[in-house]
Order: sequence, then C-alpha cells, then structure tokens
Amino acid sequence: MIEVHGLSKTYRVPLKEEGLTGSLRSLFSRRTRDIHAVADVSFTIHQGERVGFLGPNGAGKTTTLKMLSGLLHPTAGQVSVLGFRPQDRNPDYLRRITLVMGQKQQLMWDLPPQETFELNRAMYDLDRKDWRQTLDELVAMLKIEELLDKPSRNLSLGERMKCELAAALLHRPQVLFLDEPTIGLDVEMQAQVRSFIADVNERFGATVILTSHYMQDITALTPRLLVIDQGRLRYDGPRDELAHRIAPERRVTVRGSQPALLPLGLTEAHGRMVATVPTDRVNSLLGEVLDHLPTADLGVEEIPLDEVMGRYFRGEEGS
Repeated sequence: MIEVHGLSKTYRVPLKEEGLTGSLRSLFSRRTRDIHAVADVSFTIHQGERVGFLGPNGAGKTTTLKMLSGLLHPTAGQVSVLGFRPQDRNPDYLRRITLVMGQKQQLMWDLPPQETFELNRAMYDLDRKDWRQTLDELVAMLKIEELLDKPSRNLSLGERMKCELAAALLHRPQVLFLDEPTIGLDVEMQAQVRSFIADVNERFGATVILTSHYMQDITALTPRLLVIDQGRLRYDGPRDELAHRIAPERRVTVRGSQPALLPLGLTEAHGRMVATVPTDRVNSLLGEVLDHLPTADLGVEEIPLDEVMGRYFRGEEGS
C-alpha cells in the first residue's frame, strides 16, 4: 500500500552575512547551508491501517506527508503509494488519495459548501449518481445538512472543518493524509471529527495517516505510531508498546480532597488525590487507601500519551 525507503528532503538555504560589506559580498558569492527536513526515513503501511505520525514542531511530519501526496519532490529515496510514485502527480493517483491540512482550506470563501462539492465532482469527473450517494452519506455522517447552502465565511471553524472533510472525501479516496484535522476545534467538535474519521476507515477501508498535537486524537484513532524527530524516524510500532516502555507506571486517583491520604504519598490536584506508582505497587496502594478511607471513589489510569511523548522526546525511559 505505502512503501517508503530512505526518504529524504534537503533544503539549501542562503546564509545572511552581517553588515553592509557582507550584504554586498552576498550579491556576488552567496554562502549556503543544507537543512535536512527529512533524513533517510523508511516504513511500510498496509491497506486499512490507521497510523499516528508524531513529532515536535519542525520534526518533518508535514514535509513527509507532502512528499507522500506528491506536493514535494524528495531529495533522495523511493516512495510508492498504491503502486504510484507520488511526485509524478499521476491523475489516477490523485483520484485515490486526499490530503487534509487543518490550517488550509479548499472551500470557496464567498460560496456555500454545496458549490465546492459540485466543483469537486467536476474536477474528479465523478458520475453524478455516485457523487450524490457519497455526498448524502457524508452529509449524514457529519450532520452538515443545514450548512450546505450557507456561505463558507459564515460557518464556524468546526463547521468549516466538517465541510472540508466532506469535500476531501467525495471521490472516496483510498488513502487519507490528515495533517492536524482537529486544530482549533473545541472538545466536542474534536470528538465528532475523530468519530467520523474512524467511521470512514471502517466503512470504506481507507488507510489513514494522521498527525496531531492533540493526543486524544492519536489515542482514539491510531494503534500504531510513527515517531519522527529532527527529520529521522525514531520509532515505528504499537502505541501501547511505546507507552509501556516509556511510562510503565499507573496513576491511582481518589475523587475529592482527602487530606487523610497525604501520608500515603497522594497529592491533591484538580479536585482529586493522585499518586503515580509502579504497576506492581498499584494493588497494595489501593488497599492502603481503602484502609484509611473505606468509601473512597478510586480510579486507576494509564499515564496520558502527551506526558509519555514528552518523556520520550526528553530521552526519559521508564524503570
């Protein structure tokens, strides 16, 4: 489905020399340096997989997605998606993928989403009957029927994002490259978009590669992670395996402020008592809490993924 071997992208950027003399010199002899946005990345993704693509800002995530979708040409390496070489921009390839970027939009600002949907039907040369069936399904899944005839400029950010997703999926792509699709959305709208992406994957068998700074997106949607840092792939494997390796502890919680539990090592945070302990210490701590407070409302949680990734990028391994 997606085969990537030794993928690299290098930018040559000019160096600005200081002072008037340096500026004049650069007119005739400009010094440059190479910036390696992506360096020797390799991975394979199979049909129907949902894969999270994580990394800090500037790690190379968006650059990689742009190369996979054909917007950028790689400096080195080989890429095959659905049997096509993305940089060739073969029309048959473009009909089978989509790239959704949360900070970009394809909706026409002064026209209603319905007009964009019509334009996409023409661009992809879709049969009108098939297009209508797909549109009706997407409208029902996203609950956007009341938005179709409103000018896009009058839609909220969440409403526009839902219409953007519908526009991107009208041609029923086999591969979805999703770059921050929930950025700027409120919690409820994020949950709706996550549910929709999962539904598309399950109904149509679409392959999903997702980047997001919201770890709830990754936890809810992607059992497999690709982690990139400084342009290099650092991890490729199950999300839970990485979480267990970096943060094998568990978080014991008790609802409400309970000063009697302070001697047990629990601290108060956000209206509850919390202690982070090794997995083999959980049961004994629960017993101690119940000895002190038999009616305690207890919980045991995994370490949140955003904290796991923070530890990972700081180079902290679990004990």
